[in-house]
Amino acid sequence: MKHYSKKSIRSLFGKIAALKVFVVGDAMLDHYWSGDIERISPEAPVPVLSIRSKESRLGGAANVALNCKALGAEVYLLSMIGKDPSGDILKKSLHQSGIHSDFCIQSKNRITTNKTRLIAKKQQTIRMDEEDTRALDVKDAHHFIDVCLRAIQIEKPDILIFEDYDKGLLSENIIEKIITHCKHVGVMTCVDPKFNNFFHYASVDLLKPNLKEVKEALKVELPVVNAKTLQSIHKSLQQRLNHHTTLITLSEHGVFVSNKDVHSLIASHIRQIADVSGAGDTVIAVASILYFLSKDAKLMAEIANLAGGLVCEESGVACIRKDKLLAESLQKISKD
Repeated sequence: MKHYSKKSIRSLFGKIAALKVFVVGDAMLDHYWSGDIERISPEAPVPVLSIRSKESRLGGAANVALNCKALGAEVYLLSMIGKDPSGDILKKSLHQSGIHSDFCIQSKNRITTNKTRLIAKKQQTIRMDEEDTRALDVKDAHHFIDVCLRAIQIEKPDILIFEDYDKGLLSENIIEKIITHCKHVGVMTCVDPKFNNFFHYASVDLLKPNLKEVKEALKVELPVVNAKTLQSIHKSLQQRLNHHTTLITLSEHGVFVSNKDVHSLIASHIRQIADVSGAGDTVIAVASILYFLSKDAKLMAEIANLAGGLVCEESGVACIRKDKLLAESLQKISKD
């Protein structure tokens, strides 16, 4: 077994600041309206939530970008959002967070995705979604492809992460053209896929689905979750996608990582779970960056597993804290 010294882990984290990361995908706003329920409405048999506070956070691909930025990388978000007040808020939030929004396009043909959660006593009571999940029209699709390819050519990122939430931005054609261009210029490609485009991400360097997505994509049941059954899943995925490395998140079972050199089931750490929302965003951000720097799939999976657990300890969609992740990595992964 390979040993990771505290010095080598600190060195990896220290190199993140030199990286340039592109995040391509469905950006959205996550809203949290919190209050108290003290009575039933006289108009209908439903509770009345008296709002005490409102908070908005970057969500979807924007949250992946935020996690990459929190780790210390230079980050660009490439997306298409609405030419509407929510789109203006999203771009302003990106700017305030230090994320480049030069290639985040506002289109009059779409609305910005909003997810509003109503919360009482720290429990979500209802979620309201505003979104347009139709595929981009031909004009917007061609414009988005042109913007992405030009951005890659100009900015020369080290890593490009696809964050797909099935909201209509990413299509087979857009995905294929971006991956092909990345391969041509030597940019590492990573993806957190969803159901619609799952098998369109051929030849990526890192594929990070969760177990539910894998089972639905392959149309298989998995009565037993162990290294043997998960390795079979990896082989089935690789036959279809010809990608390099698979990282499958398994909720309470941890993560599984596999490529030609490594096949490892990594157990989760005991946590006080508050909210699993956004954990996948954190995992793909951490995994992509650590894999690029270390070229070590096992180490990448170990640290990404820690990161996913850390953000689950916080309510709502939370962002990773680099200092906290480094401290946990030194304590739980270092062998010296």
